[in-house]
Amino acid sequence: MAVERWTDEMLDELASRVGELASSVSEIKDSVDGLRITAQALLQVAAQNQQKMDRFEERMDRHEQEMELYKQRQAESDERFNVLLEELRYLIRGNQDT
Repeated sequence: MAVERWTDEMLDELASRVGELASSVSEIKDSVDGLRITAQALLQVAAQNQQKMDRFEERMDRHEQEMELYKQRQAESDERFNVLLEELRYLIRGNQDT
């Protein structure tokens, strides 16, 4: 097996390639850091949006409950009105008979 000796030119080329590789690794690290920051910002925005949606849904639930209560009260009021109207008709018919 032949042993190959490294020449100064080969070592310089290797050093150059190692430097390029180190630069690429540094750029990748910077990109990963940027992605991490972006991901954290997106998660924060998503959490804020979820909180807004939760508050909106709570308001909608309260509004629906209020509407149901309003409908119930309106139905009770309509019922009372109809009872009073029937009583009034009864009284009017009674007075017409006399």
